[in-house]
Amino acid sequence: MPEPRPPRRRGGALRALVLALSALLTATAAVAVPAAGADESGRPTARGPAADRPVVVTDHGPVRGRSHDAYDTFEGIPFAAPPTGPLRWRDPRPARPWQGVRDAGAPGPQCPQFPMLGSGPATGSEDCLTLNVTAPSSPAPGRGRPVMVWVHGGAFTFGSGSTYRAERLAVRGDTVVVTLNYRLGVLGFFGHPELRGATNFGLADQRAALRWVRANAARFGGDPGRVTLFGESAGALSTCAHLTSPKSAGLFQRAALQSGSCMTAFPRGAVVPAQPRYEPFVPRSRTETAGVAAAATLGCVRPGDTLDCLRRLSTDELVTPALMQTFSLVSYGGGGLPLRPDRALEKGRFHRVPVVQGTNRDEMRLFLALTQSTTPIPDARAYRARLAHSFGASAPAVEARYPLADHPSPGLAWAALVTDASFTCGALRADRALAARVPTYAYLFSDANAPRLPGLPVVAGYPYGAAHGFELAYLFPRATVPEFTPEQRALADHMTAYWTRFATTGDPNSPDTPEWPRFGPGPTVQSLAPGAGGIRPVDAAAAHHCAFWDRLAD
Repeated sequence: MPEPRPPRRRGGALRALVLALSALLTATAAVAVPAAGADESGRPTARGPAADRPVVVTDHGPVRGRSHDAYDTFEGIPFAAPPTGPLRWRDPRPARPWQGVRDAGAPGPQCPQFPMLGSGPATGSEDCLTLNVTAPSSPAPGRGRPVMVWVHGGAFTFGSGSTYRAERLAVRGDTVVVTLNYRLGVLGFFGHPELRGATNFGLADQRAALRWVRANAARFGGDPGRVTLFGESAGALSTCAHLTSPKSAGLFQRAALQSGSCMTAFPRGAVVPAQPRYEPFVPRSRTETAGVAAAATLGCVRPGDTLDCLRRLSTDELVTPALMQTFSLVSYGGGGLPLRPDRALEKGRFHRVPVVQGTNRDEMRLFLALTQSTTPIPDARAYRARLAHSFGASAPAVEARYPLADHPSPGLAWAALVTDASFTCGALRADRALAARVPTYAYLFSDANAPRLPGLPVVAGYPYGAAHGFELAYLFPRATVPEFTPEQRALADHMTAYWTRFATTGDPNSPDTPEWPRFGPGPTVQSLAPGAGGIRPVDAAAAHHCAFWDRLAD
């Protein structure tokens, strides 16, 4: 997720992230159901026995979705022109209006990426800038429903909006939910001096989707004045970028960041010893230097013609494992991001909107489980070797805070300390900066028995716990997730209520949920766990040794 260049081979921390998160994002097919009209405002008409293909008139033309009893879906709606040919590595242009009713019964293609698991060629299409809308089928209230715009994760190298089923948020929370695609890897985050400062095209795509929402939310029963931008992992990092980007001003009124803050960073060797220090935000000059090197490798070196040469190349020539990983970082100093986001937070240069932000108690167990067969930490000697490699002269102090006697195994001790260093304490530092100026609500997802999702290996003696991404199933239902216990179903209901109430009012609290205090000193981070007392304020900074990590970071 700075300054050392990420490894150019397919592997390391980012590849581990791709493999791990891919197992969490199993899409389920849309149910094929039989169509209705729209009123003059573009909203769906009232439902009847045959009104199962609702039509909404967008600002670019009418779309026909699908009805699923309590909710409707409209998928594959273009929000920008295909970024192909001369539009490759340019900010998105408006989509071309269409005549007649466009079918919106199935998702559009994903953006180019490699298979989520295993090997194989890249799949997807550059013509991928589409979004999906899920809305309750009942008539909207007078001012419209709050709108929630979801940005998917995937290390900025894979994923798509359509893998997230949003009916729980839409129906239980009475919201309109929008999921979207954005350009990934070399197509989304490339940089080169001839681009004259332009980069972060994937973030520009997200911005274009937010402008589409502002223009069209009311047509789907939404309130364009109550838009919540939220995302997980790379989607949360994207949300951080928009919080600190002047170009994103006014496009959303609340923000929620799940497992990815403006201060997320991995120490050297966090996942495997060969991994350099990882920070998701890098200087534009670094990206441009990498772009010059990539162009030379691809045979595009003539000054003034480099970009035209690169734009003539096929997708297959550009979308390689090495280039996708090299250009998987967000650039600051251009591309709509003038400052590094952590510094922007510290200086108070961010949009004044309420924020929900949190992490999972066992974030790093996901990544480390995938490496146990190749780079295990079997004993105290291996544990101390990893400490020395990652923390140098501070290794004894880290070991004193995380002695092996306090943990079931060396691997789980390493996962605990790297979780705290990489995710938990950085998020709490970001919370402090945010809370000084805007209402901020912090959480710690702590379900130690969250269902292990299909596709993830069983590692003896290495439970996943509340690992990275495991909270997603509590907000976005999936047919592939093992059955929740009654206590976990209740937790999912409370989390859905918190997230959608926040989208409605800017405050997650309601009479039907345990009180969630604003972030501040002491026990003000909301623990989210099943069972009696599982949802309560805790002192996460003390429990995760954040004063120690803050001193080490200075």
